[in-house]
Order: sequence, then C-alpha cells, then structure tokens
Amino acid sequence: MASKGSISYLEPPFSRTWEHLGILGYTSGLSLTCMLFFLIVIIYEKFHLSCPMSEINKSTLSNATVKDMCTPRYIVFNFKSVYALPTIAFAYVCHQAVLPVYKDLKERSLKNMKIVTNVSILSMCFLYLMTAFFGYLTFYGKVHSSLLHKYPDDDLLILIVRLSVMMAVILTIPVLFLTSRESLAELLKKAYFNLSERIVIAVIILGCINLLVICVPTMKDIFGVLGTTTANMLIFIIPTILFLKITSQDSAKKKERIGAISLLVLGVIFSTVSIPLVIYNRANSEDKPET
Repeated sequence: MASKGSISYLEPPFSRTWEHLGILGYTSGLSLTCMLFFLIVIIYEKFHLSCPMSEINKSTLSNATVKDMCTPRYIVFNFKSVYALPTIAFAYVCHQAVLPVYKDLKERSLKNMKIVTNVSILSMCFLYLMTAFFGYLTFYGKVHSSLLHKYPDDDLLILIVRLSVMMAVILTIPVLFLTSRESLAELLKKAYFNLSERIVIAVIILGCINLLVICVPTMKDIFGVLGTTTANMLIFIIPTILFLKITSQDSAKKKERIGAISLLVLGVIFSTVSIPLVIYNRANSEDKPET
C-alpha cells in the first residue's frame, strides 16, 4: 500500500507538466532500466539461493523428496494456469500508446513505426521470459504469483529491487495518463485540457485505481479479469473489427482479411474459455494467501 500511496502523490505533477510524449520517452527508458535491474537480480538470486529454501528443514526430507522439489517440470496445469493467458494478454496491451508515439516520431513512416514496435515488444518479451524462467528455476513448484514475495525480507538487494519496481511503475504511469487524456479529449471533441481539468482527470483515475487495489485481494485477480476482457478487446477483437470494416470494399486485402477474421475468432474463443474459468476459479478458491 505504501508504494501505491507514493504513486498517488508523485504522479499528478508528471501529468500536469508533460502534455506530449517528449521527455516521457526518457522516463519510460528509465523504467525499462529498472526492470532490467530486476531481471539481473533475479538471475543472481537463482545461483545464490539454495534449493530447497533455507527455511525448510532439509534434515526431515529424503533425498528423493529434495530431488523432486528441485526438478523443473516443463508442463504444469493447476489453478494458476487459468490466469496465464489473461496475464500475458494484459502484459502486452500497448495499443493505446501507438498513435501518440507515432505522432512524436521525428520521421513518421510505417517502416519506422514497425521498428519501434518490434524493438519495444521484443525487448519486453525478453524481460518477461527471462524473469519467468529464472524465477521458476529458483523456487520451482513453490513459486509465488508475485515473484518478489518469496525472497527473504531482510535481503538488502531484494529491497532495492522492490524500490526499483515501484519506481518503474511511477515512471510508466504518466505515459498511460497522456493516452487516457487524449482518448477522453477525442470522445468529448475537445482539443485541449487546461491545468485544472488535467488535475481532476488524474485524481479521478487514481481514485478509481486505489479503490480497486483496496477492494481486490490480489493482483492476480485484476490481471485475470482485465486480461480476459479489456486486454482481449484491445489486442484481438476491436482492431480486427475495425480492419474488416475499413477494408470491406477492398478486394486486394483478401488475404489480410482472412488473417483478421482468424484473429477475431481467436479473441472470441479466448474470451469464451477464459472468462468462465476465471469466474469459476475465483468463486471456488479459498481466501488464503499463497505460500
């Protein structure tokens, strides 16, 4: 909660000062650096921590049990698997920032935008994949849905990592606020928000976010719900519907339309399967913390 409170107090000055991407590109770069530091520490801890963890009494465990606890399983299905696809979908929602980024490119072209998009998505994919890989190889079957919860609380390096993650979130939020304001301006047919209006928008959005954090017990539930609904709409359903609409009279786009229809069907299947599973899992899960 302390980190959320820090975000609430620090974010509004950012949103008031920066009305275009400009310097927000540097803050996002610093945020990426913080997450890279997070990955480096996770890799370091993998080779620093023993398996099983020191809090487990190894003398009471047989060699076979220890070997089983510290052997990776390539395919595992359990209640956490329900949240895998929604969390991945939520992690890769960047569509709302595409137009502001394109607008601020020095040389606006489809080729340059593709380069920016590919580099951004591939770099984040690498960070996510390596973090998940080494996080799992550290704790194996005991890995927590919030990875940092499993590390010792008295570890100074882990404390620094937690602070860097908080800083990464703080530095990323202004970009999201910028895109939110621009979308709201489009809906209201308004060219510009003055200072007081930007403050009110920031307070309302932050209030809703804090209320959500207070009411929802774990981030896993937020990722599950948003990943199966809004993220799925932004990634699969809405873009494909718009593409099909604007190319409805273009016979040269037949192959592209087939691909768009495939993505649309995939998005519908994703929602149809994931939403009931998330609801069922939440309704039947016990309200107890992970260990």
